[in-house]
Amino acid sequence: MGIIKRFYFVTSYLLSYSIMLFSSTAGNKCKLIKIDTQNIAMVFTVGKDSSLFFDYFGPSIDDASPFFKKQSYRRDDYGTDPLVYPVMGGRNFKQPALSAIHADGGLNTELMCVSIDKCVVDSGNVDRYLILLKDRKNPFYVELILESFYKENVITEKVKICHNESAPIVLRDFYSGYLPIRANKYYLNSFSGGWGMEMKLEETLLTHGLKRIESRKEVRATQAENPSFMLSLDVPLSENYGHVIGGALAWSGNFALNFELDEFNILNIIGGINSYSSEYTLEPNQEFYTPEMIFTYSTRGAGDITRNLHDWARNHLVYDSKSIRPIVLNSWEGTYFNYDEKVIKRMIDDSKALGVDFFVLDDGWFGNVYPRNNSKEGLGDWVVNKQKLPSGLTGLASYAHRRGMKFGIWIEPEMLNPDSELAHMHPDWIVQEKGRPLTTIRDQLLLDLTNPDVQDFVFSVFDYVMKQSPYISYIKWDANRHVESAGSLYLPTNKQSYFWIEYVRGLYSVYGRIREKYPNVIIEACASGGGRVDYGVLRYHQAFWTSDNTDPRSRIFIQYGTNMIYPALATDAHVSISPNHQTNNQTPLKFRFDVAMSACLGIEFQPNQMTEKDLAFSEKAIKEYRKIQPIVLFGDLYRTLSPYDNHGYSSLMYVSKDKREAVLFVYCFEFQGRNILPRLKLNGLDCGLKYRIEELNVDSSVFWGNGSVFSGQYLTNEGISPKLQRCYDSAVFLIKSVE
Repeated sequence: MGIIKRFYFVTSYLLSYSIMLFSSTAGNKCKLIKIDTQNIAMVFTVGKDSSLFFDYFGPSIDDASPFFKKQSYRRDDYGTDPLVYPVMGGRNFKQPALSAIHADGGLNTELMCVSIDKCVVDSGNVDRYLILLKDRKNPFYVELILESFYKENVITEKVKICHNESAPIVLRDFYSGYLPIRANKYYLNSFSGGWGMEMKLEETLLTHGLKRIESRKEVRATQAENPSFMLSLDVPLSENYGHVIGGALAWSGNFALNFELDEFNILNIIGGINSYSSEYTLEPNQEFYTPEMIFTYSTRGAGDITRNLHDWARNHLVYDSKSIRPIVLNSWEGTYFNYDEKVIKRMIDDSKALGVDFFVLDDGWFGNVYPRNNSKEGLGDWVVNKQKLPSGLTGLASYAHRRGMKFGIWIEPEMLNPDSELAHMHPDWIVQEKGRPLTTIRDQLLLDLTNPDVQDFVFSVFDYVMKQSPYISYIKWDANRHVESAGSLYLPTNKQSYFWIEYVRGLYSVYGRIREKYPNVIIEACASGGGRVDYGVLRYHQAFWTSDNTDPRSRIFIQYGTNMIYPALATDAHVSISPNHQTNNQTPLKFRFDVAMSACLGIEFQPNQMTEKDLAFSEKAIKEYRKIQPIVLFGDLYRTLSPYDNHGYSSLMYVSKDKREAVLFVYCFEFQGRNILPRLKLNGLDCGLKYRIEELNVDSSVFWGNGSVFSGQYLTNEGISPKLQRCYDSAVFLIKSVE
């Protein structure tokens, strides 16, 4: 049975029920769809003409029947009543979620609801809603696929598009999800930045018109903007108060988030793949899927948004999300390209002495004709440099294994240098437009992942590295340039606009093949630092490299923004040398550890360049981190003080799910004189329990109550004020129930 017929003749459903809707000429009554989680709801109603209206997104409503009853009073003479999936056509004059050129050349689409199918995916927690919409004129179909996650208070949405028109149609916009919001004021909190300053939080009071957050870089797509947001209604964003909407897109390429405030003071939010230069021709019966938009809602400020997203990510998306992340020592800032086998073996020995789990060899290990001794040559020639490493990866991995260490390796398989054997052998694999000069960034070119042969090659790079030794179990996957002068010698001339979408699909296809063959290897996503910080990549990776900037003062802000949306479980944070190689800032080793310990701790220095005192402190701090690691990776995040509040302090706390353990981080990054101390109310604890506080990473505590027992009620309502006043003072407190 063809796909279109299958849409019309649905004869069975997975576990629940289906409501079939017919045109108004059949006397159809209005229907109401309520999608529920534990604390939030989304309500749709079907009008008399079978239009599907978006009526509500917000806190739970037990009785949604008033939405049904008010249908008879609906007047949509001016297109003021939002549809569930607004398209170009009919009365819609705002930014559409979908626009298409039909086979007859028509620009308009008007969707009516044909059927609604509710399927139980995970009994008691996850329901899926399949809502089939059809154009009133043409055999053109849009299926909305929504999933509700009851415990996590998250609703996701993606879209399937297909048709059975007489000729191909052209998709011009194809967004994943839409939210119409009604409030008096809208405060948009989004994330911006650049290399070394990713995920900076910005708040904007939205005014009438269109605010658009987008990326057109394709690779390193999140380096400057991130496909996520928090929207505070009526008042500026607060951690513990107010109504807030959170959203994120699970896609690792060009994206767009549109916030259009119309003349009726309705804020129309549309998110998905950026349609920039991406017109897509859809053949009859061909299916087009969009990535997921993730939505959540809080009546208690930004904190609940974060905890909802973290729970959803850990329970349903992040790869291998139940495993403790290893502590790694990465060679990059310790050696850069300047090493040989002797240096690396010494680093492996020193890593073992520090107590880390993995040694990860970064860039510089490959290339013979074009040896990789700098960033200008060799990239793409994935064979071990025999002069630099005569025993190869096999020998190094075995050496690490004999020392009781695990071994990892860096690759950048999507890229190549012009000076490489690969570039000379396969110039047709390079992203380019025929007849135009190639442009490089960091002396690099980009491989065309729309090409299946290139996909095979990229997979073979990973496969080659893994086959070097059974003791290789960690891969750092980098991507150090974005797309410019886009073009594909593989794609037909009339399908060049497919490049932006098919590149990401090609990347995901390679990831899928890798995960099928190597399900247990740890893969860290890196793209010039934070260029792939998104939920699409986390389906295949355990974590991402948050930023190339390892300076702890910078990382306070970078990690604060990152962890508003993404969990610490996926956030790699390394301790590096001082002065810092990116900022030249000088900071105490304790401060560097205290900041990195609030995420996935790692090391980024050359141990033999450290003093004995610093090595001893590092070894002790790593042991201290293991005490708190499960709380940080799997606990609930409570932000205590924001670094953006201009008081020179930042503080956050992770609380275990049973509320019996917590870890509090406090940082002072501006001189406070003698007069000011931070006051930290420890939200998230159980007021009925008693807790002992123990400061870590110190010989003498900055808190007068160190080692004492306090009631949860006291810590929540009065809090504590550790004596942190000098620039780069910091403290980490382990808080454990004594009952």
